[in-house]
Amino acid sequence: MVYTKGSPIPVKVDSYKFIGKGTVLGVPVPVIILIALFLLAHYILTQTSFGRSIYAFGGNREAARLSGISVKKTEWMAYIINGFLSGIAAVVLTARLGSAQSTSGQGIEMDAIAAVILGGTSLSGGTGFVLPTVVGAMIMGIIDNILTLMNVNPHATNIVKGAVVLIAVLVDKKVKALSAKAE
Repeated sequence: MVYTKGSPIPVKVDSYKFIGKGTVLGVPVPVIILIALFLLAHYILTQTSFGRSIYAFGGNREAARLSGISVKKTEWMAYIINGFLSGIAAVVLTARLGSAQSTSGQGIEMDAIAAVILGGTSLSGGTGFVLPTVVGAMIMGIIDNILTLMNVNPHATNIVKGAVVLIAVLVDKKVKALSAKAE
């Protein structure tokens, strides 16, 4: 912000803009990137020992450690992968917007949390799947588009997103309570 004085930095390279706005055989490049990352994440989480370690670590850190999982290594790898994927998202976003802006990602964390919760990932950890999270992200995108088309105040959309998160958390809690009662 200090260096750019809050001004956006325009992207002048068309090949870079292709990442965010281009198409391959009629399919937008960001969709191709999404599908590739989805398949990779699904494979890693379901078919590798690292994926099982992630679930074990998320479910119960101490139990994962006692079962021989390197908790620190798993945690570091999760953060590294998160940073790498955030970088890919930043590249796609700047290519799509045609400029780099210091504030372009503000507020996206609420969408990410809502997408994960809507996708059925437990807030207490240990469970979650890639496909339902992608569906949750699509639902959040649809909600955003509907609110935009209805000319809802952009600040009020956060209230709606917060309500969606709250309802999803309450439903998750109720489902867990019912399943625990059934056992």
